[in-house]
Amino acid sequence: MPDRLLIYGATGYTGRMIAAELLNRGVRPILAGRDAVRLAATAERLGLEYRTADLGDPGRLEEICRDVAVVLHTAGPFSRTARPVVDACLRSASHYLDITAEVEVIEALAGRDAEARARGIMVMPAVGFDVVPSDCLAAHVARRLPGATRLAIALTGLRLVTRGSAKTLIQAWDRGVVRRGGVLTRTPLGSLERVFDFGRGPRRSLNVSWGDVASAYYTTGIPDIETYCDSNPLLEAALLASRSFGSVLSSMPMQTWLQTLAGLLPDGPTAAERAAAEMVIVAEASDAAGRRVRARLRTPEAYTFTAVTAAAICERVLRGDLEIGFQTPARVYGPDFVLGFDGVRREDVGEVGSRQ
Repeated sequence: MPDRLLIYGATGYTGRMIAAELLNRGVRPILAGRDAVRLAATAERLGLEYRTADLGDPGRLEEICRDVAVVLHTAGPFSRTARPVVDACLRSASHYLDITAEVEVIEALAGRDAEARARGIMVMPAVGFDVVPSDCLAAHVARRLPGATRLAIALTGLRLVTRGSAKTLIQAWDRGVVRRGGVLTRTPLGSLERVFDFGRGPRRSLNVSWGDVASAYYTTGIPDIETYCDSNPLLEAALLASRSFGSVLSSMPMQTWLQTLAGLLPDGPTAAERAAAEMVIVAEASDAAGRRVRARLRTPEAYTFTAVTAAAICERVLRGDLEIGFQTPARVYGPDFVLGFDGVRREDVGEVGSRQ
């Protein structure tokens, strides 16, 4: 198969960033999406080839994937878009990558492992900030505590949002989920509370549904997984609204109105805003005997880091550095993969045997 890469959703904020990062690395992706006018403008500016295809046209989707080795899917919400793109990849025998953070999407793609193996392709969702650094950190603490039965992952620094991410969050506002005994279990967002030290003392944190609830299970095998975000005014307001007006917010008219409002947001944060931000992730693994280990990871801002990690994984897959079937980043590339990127620091902050 030709050594070619296609980015579907290439005119979006993150898609454009990833395309630029790949060009900096000497990789010339094919740009793809449904809007011919925007694609043509983006492709002309970057000097790249482009192809148009609507997600509702499976024949055309397969056609644009047929002669490429790797498809990187960047057009969310992935709950609506992932299936037709992975279907096209299965038919064309192209490796599938995406940048989703949606638990249900990762879980659904895990269910297609047998199909991917039969077609000889790798299906690896979440190759951006969600979930590369947190997946690597989860694998790291699991390595430090073999036999761990519980895993908690917490994040701080998520203050910037793109228009596309806002639309995804609006759609999934009520989909709180944790993993219990290996099974995804519904839990209202914000109903669980813990304290984590992100490096500046303890901070109150509330449960949210990061993609790690799905991916970390396949990476580590740990059966009980929860994910958290440090409490902040925006998160508290969103949780209060969901508790007070849940049925109204989930109604079709309200969802349509909120999606329209999200469409009026800026495309995404500026380069200066991204440069000024830092992300901190904490992972804690514990076992049945009460032993705990913790580690902390610092990375550049989430959208900046997504472009870097997605481009790096694309390069690896193009070189044949992959494993067939459904995979997660740390399962294939290891806990220390994330340490190879600029601006990343990891520290262990809890010893085996500690009951802190």
